[in-house]
Amino acid sequence: MTEKAMSKSEANQQRSLKAFLAKKAECDALLAELQGASEDHFGADPEAVLWRETAWLADATAKLKDIADQHLRRGEYAA
Repeated sequence: MTEKAMSKSEANQQRSLKAFLAKKAECDALLAELQGASEDHFGADPEAVLWRETAWLADATAKLKDIADQHLRRGEYAA
């Protein structure tokens, strides 16, 4: 069905789905990169970790936790 033959609502839904799937692919790629970086200890030498690495990881973890809490409706995002 062409976009002209679709209702405005149907066409809008199709455009929304296309944009959503593109962002999901981008998100999946970022998650895969982060997983790989995590497996490599985010570039930190486990034998020589200092507080700066710990602070960076704490900040990154807090940001990821906020994203997870938003999606899973936990904490301040609970209904």
